[in-house]
Amino acid sequence: MTASLLDRALYSYADVDRLVALQPGTGRRWLEGYTRRETFYEPVLREEPTGSDEVTWGEMVEARLLAEFRAPDVAVARMRPAIEKLRETFGRYPLAHARPFLDVEGRELVQLVQDDVGLDRPLRMVVVRDGQFVLTEAAERFHRSIDYEGAVAGRLRLHRYAPEVVMDPRHAFGQPAVRNVRTEVLAEAYRAGSNREELADLYSLSPDQVDSALRFEMIASTDRVA
Repeated sequence: MTASLLDRALYSYADVDRLVALQPGTGRRWLEGYTRRETFYEPVLREEPTGSDEVTWGEMVEARLLAEFRAPDVAVARMRPAIEKLRETFGRYPLAHARPFLDVEGRELVQLVQDDVGLDRPLRMVVVRDGQFVLTEAAERFHRSIDYEGAVAGRLRLHRYAPEVVMDPRHAFGQPAVRNVRTEVLAEAYRAGSNREELADLYSLSPDQVDSALRFEMIASTDRVA
């Protein structure tokens, strides 16, 4: 069941960029690699390019984690060796199996992998503080955004300012939604003239849920990680 859940192809590369707040084209580069000055750079998240325009739920979750480390002075491509090592243990979607290695008992494994590949400190998911293995801020933010089913990511919350909005590959075609009502549907109706109370009544939502959906759509249309 978990394998089939992670393998569900629901998204495009443009979806990845929009939904995890990346600059256009970043999702494709992370998943398919890219060529620059006649040099091909391997994908960060896939073992190798697939040539497909489809993105699976597992890949979307992994892109969400990687996006937490994105910054102007950080080259996330350097995470590839660590991801490859974790793939040997957790399979095709090692970062979507985040619960085992982000929970306390798995953090030592992550630390060993990071040390083994010489991962830059800004890209580390686990650090040692006072003799304890603890999550970095980026990894902790990701950890809080996931609802797990067993070992794998089952639902994903995309933004702390829109906590009612979730992505679930089994509902609303995996798109952002509140109680299975897609946020883009609510935003389109709002732009067409419906007010929040009308939308709440029509879709059996609370006004706060409608507000959360509209807030998310506004954020998604403007927020991009540099």
